[in-house]
Amino acid sequence: QVQLAESGGGLVQAGASLRISCAASGRTFSGYGLGWFRQSPGKEREFVATISSGGLTTYRDSVKGRFTISRDDAKNTVYLQMNNLKPEDTALYLCATARFQYNSRDQGQYRYWGQGIQVTVSS
Repeated sequence: QVQLAESGGGLVQAGASLRISCAASGRTFSGYGLGWFRQSPGKEREFVATISSGGLTTYRDSVKGRFTISRDDAKNTVYLQMNNLKPEDTALYLCATARFQYNSRDQGQYRYWGQGIQVTVSS
């Protein structure tokens, strides 16, 4: 049974930084793409960032230059460093493991999902 657990969320002011983490148990991350998605009340879940097994990254346009996704396969953990946070970044952030080694924006390409961690940015 694969379980993903996010941590590190919270309430911050606009302009602040936050790093959220996602640790896996029951399966190694190595060899699989990983992704971060987010969902706000009343909105559909949306892609945020993804990283391939080889370290190639892709971001949604609104977070480019502010967010950085990284992975530590030895710790079975994926991170999302978020800088210069904006109120519109407020959401439940979820991590997921892909079905293959590539990075992907497509939620359908992800097999396992965490429960999510709340990030709230006040203006």
